[in-house]
Amino acid sequence: MPDPAKPSVSRTGNLKPIASGSLSARAYEAMRRGLIEGEFAPGQRLVLQDLANHFGTSITPAREAAMRLASEGGLELRSGRFLFVPEMDRDRYLEVRAMRIELEGLAARVAATRCTPEELQPLREIQRAYVASDAPEQAETATRLNRQFHAGVYRLSGMALLISHIEQLWVAMGPMLTVFFAPDGQRYFGAEVHDAILDALEAGDGAEAERQIQTDIVNGTARFLAYFDRQEAAR
Repeated sequence: MPDPAKPSVSRTGNLKPIASGSLSARAYEAMRRGLIEGEFAPGQRLVLQDLANHFGTSITPAREAAMRLASEGGLELRSGRFLFVPEMDRDRYLEVRAMRIELEGLAARVAATRCTPEELQPLREIQRAYVASDAPEQAETATRLNRQFHAGVYRLSGMALLISHIEQLWVAMGPMLTVFFAPDGQRYFGAEVHDAILDALEAGDGAEAERQIQTDIVNGTARFLAYFDRQEAAR
């Protein structure tokens, strides 16, 4: 059960404003991106009117966007005014993890067969910044860069349908990244695995790129399972 004391979207954080065009579609993309990028915490309450105010629209486009995300499992619509970021339990996490292992592994394998050194350069720049963010006080920066690194890898596959499925998994996982990179000094960082992924991509070694991206996903498991242990013990 989400805690009503958790913050609402009155603090819209880094949600991007939307431009003209289909307002509900653009609100949907902005909210979906916010979920993927960890702008919201598990169980967080969102207020539709606050979202509409942030986007500079009437409440209708915000409600339509929220209903679309709710139909995809990204949000829970509880009333005409409020919605919640779903809590993730152990079983749901393990299901999402299993799917990420398969789909991101496939994307990395394909990416290794088709990416060029020029296309890898932005990933190397992200990795340099990620290595530099290995400090508890830079948890927010590390979260953002880790997400950008993974997105950069799977987008190099060039497979639009595969990318769409992976990003749907990140809609579910994004809010949990606030837990994974919490600044308490207890975390798996994985910079060396990112380096191995880049080396495999550069060498065109699809099997190794797949193995390393899967290793990166699996190595974070203990951190999340410890979180679920604490949640269960507190009940």
